[in-house]
Amino acid sequence: MTTLPVVRAHQLSAMPEEKRWLIEDLWSQEAVGIIGGEPKSCKSFLALSMALAVTSGKPCLEHFDVKQTGRVLLFAAEDDAHIVRDRLDRICAFQDLSLADLDLWIITSPSIHLDIETERLNLLETVENLKPTLLILDPFIRLHTGIDENLSSAVAPILSSLRRIQRRHHCAVAIVHHARKGAAHIRPGQALRGSSEFHAWGDSNLFLRRNKDRLLLDIEHRNQPGQTAIPLVLETKDHSLALIRCQMQDNQSSSQKNQDITSRVLQSLRDSKSPLRIREIRDRCHIRTATLTELLKQLVTSKKVQRTKDGWSLPEAHLPSSPDPNQLPFPFPSP
Repeated sequence: MTTLPVVRAHQLSAMPEEKRWLIEDLWSQEAVGIIGGEPKSCKSFLALSMALAVTSGKPCLEHFDVKQTGRVLLFAAEDDAHIVRDRLDRICAFQDLSLADLDLWIITSPSIHLDIETERLNLLETVENLKPTLLILDPFIRLHTGIDENLSSAVAPILSSLRRIQRRHHCAVAIVHHARKGAAHIRPGQALRGSSEFHAWGDSNLFLRRNKDRLLLDIEHRNQPGQTAIPLVLETKDHSLALIRCQMQDNQSSSQKNQDITSRVLQSLRDSKSPLRIREIRDRCHIRTATLTELLKQLVTSKKVQRTKDGWSLPEAHLPSSPDPNQLPFPFPSP
């Protein structure tokens, strides 16, 4: 009988900070995961954007910096080859790139059945030969012969085979997968069609959803903070086309939120007859302590708020003055 290999916890190697991201804040280095969303939510455009970002080094979605460039191997089975080529050309034109200069390889098979051992080995051998930094498979439904995607026992072996590829060849793996129709208001991971194995499998997961006329991206990581409701848009320029983050809308939204918080704090101080301590302002305005502390510093610098030994208040010039009896609609009675 042979014992399993073990090591003391403090002897485990730690990943350096600079090696934690493939695409910063969007996809972890060597992560497996899902690009999910309802039909017509630009999942394939997002996958192509990631592919071109990793091969070119240009920011993904015109926002997320690439931390590791390298070869990309792409399986895009939902669209004809000429449609994939046209999309890639148009995204390249938007970013002033030449597709011929990029180390991007396309699997041209109509399907890859990873529930069949010979086809699993074919994919493994292709990865061994090309050694990609990122493998993108679009979509999951073309990766099997017709298994029941609701059954964990059917889905798990396929996902496990891709995890083995990731670990053996140190490449990131992204699978495009559909969400259930009408699931835009459900927690993203739970909205994915089929077994819960999909959500549990991912180290980095991206979820696209439409809210009326807006396209929103939710980002989820196993070991890093995520982000929610990032606005995206398909933008055209001449004959080019690209999926990008809406910087202007995002900045406006953030600015409006900051203005609302500032207004609530100033109003709470205006309504108080005496200085307020941070806890009192926080409870009245429902603001996190860290956010409130930073805001008060800014307001003191701009001389909109003053700090006293009893707490925080408006400067005297901003305090409401006592009413002038002569300006009241009804005069005070004579003494």
